Amino acid sequence: MRILFPTAELAPLARVGGLAEATAGLLKMLRMQGAEVTPVLPDYGNIELTDEESFDLDVPSWCGPVRARCGRAGDTGEVILIDAAGLARPHPYVDPNTGDGWPDNDARFFTFSAAIAALAGVLKPDVLHLNDWHTAASIGFMADPPPTVLTIHTLGYQGVCDANWLQRIPFDPWRFSWYDVANPLVGAIRSVDKIIAVSPNYAREMLTQEQGMGMHLELERRGDALVGIRNGIDTSIWNPETDPHVAHPYTAADVEEGSKIAKAALLEEAGWDDDGSLILGVVSRLVDQKGIDLVAGLVPYLETIPAKLLLLGSGLQHIADEIRAAADERPDLVWAVTDRFDEPLAHRIFAGADLFLMPSRFEPCGLAQMQAMAYGTVPVATRVGGLVDTIIDTDENRDDGTGFLTITTDLPGLVDAVHRAARSYRLAARRKAMRKRGMSIDWSWDEPARAHLELYHELAD
Repeated sequence: MRILFPTAELAPLARVGGLAEATAGLLKMLRMQGAEVTPVLPDYGNIELTDEESFDLDVPSWCGPVRARCGRAGDTGEVILIDAAGLARPHPYVDPNTGDGWPDNDARFFTFSAAIAALAGVLKPDVLHLNDWHTAASIGFMADPPPTVLTIHTLGYQGVCDANWLQRIPFDPWRFSWYDVANPLVGAIRSVDKIIAVSPNYAREMLTQEQGMGMHLELERRGDALVGIRNGIDTSIWNPETDPHVAHPYTAADVEEGSKIAKAALLEEAGWDDDGSLILGVVSRLVDQKGIDLVAGLVPYLETIPAKLLLLGSGLQHIADEIRAAADERPDLVWAVTDRFDEPLAHRIFAGADLFLMPSRFEPCGLAQMQAMAYGTVPVATRVGGLVDTIIDTDENRDDGTGFLTITTDLPGLVDAVHRAARSYRLAARRKAMRKRGMSIDWSWDEPARAHLELYHELAD
């Protein structure tokens, strides 16, 4: 089974958020299960290849010269980079100096999509697996595409751009027409053979007006072409038993002792004494979707819990400024790193926090709540998307509970859930049970990858 797997992000080569982790984890497990998967990335200019070969691609003239660079990239293995004018940038999507999207993102990712189509014509894969809007337009550049799958990692970004781009799509451009604009994502939704949502609950939410981001009727028309397959995490990386970033390795059997040591190290790093407060951890992109403003709104309630907030994230400047202001005003309660993503620190937060907060307004799947539970840290999250598929509210199901879900997706809902979590967490028997249940679940990519392979075979056989 030969899979061509284009994506705008693939950890560790190009990483902004969960897309990079999800594509890397799925790629690794598909290969382990015997599939021949070739990832395709834009050549952002900072990826070195060994054993490199290259060839030109036959693309529309407006793309300019486009070359496929094929080789090996560290532990990722074989990869193809698309070298074209405008793709090389210090950040895949935004200007780091302004925080705004690159003004030519439409041209950059339409060129990438045209290159994917040309590459598929050369390599003739059994299945083409597209990821998000950055690759979605490629289906419009193929007269006779192979069986094609589209994974929607989030409906929140659709690549909407000027309607003039419709004139550059050679095949069925009407599929990409969305009111008075061009919309790569809707074109793929209308065209591909199968659409994968990254969790079963998100597949259901996509069909609602509230969470469908304008796509609910389009997806409803596709019927059973839409399926939900939960993401996984790379348990060779996110594993407290073997994690080099954790102060003392531990398993579910000694999670109480291991997390106690990790918490002490985390408190020391933040410059705090251990006064018995719970540590609320957050590892997140700083974007509106993630509800970080709700985290900031929680600060006045921390002393009553009592708890301290420890946050790691990068993203929108106004959100980072809000968190930094809270940390500057109450350094005894808030410690934050908002200017970068520090992966070793993320590991230490997952291991050392008592509770992990995910107050997302929408969350197609989410990886952090699974990473937290793999480390025995109890998640507190909103009742949306894949958070519903992965967290069982302990107050609703005492015997199987692994965390806490909010009743409403707002600040009162978050405050209530944190207070409920704090009360349960301080009961030793209940805390140990929640931790061990979360750690006992197989969060790996093993079963999700098998589900993908079954779908591929269904299309290709």
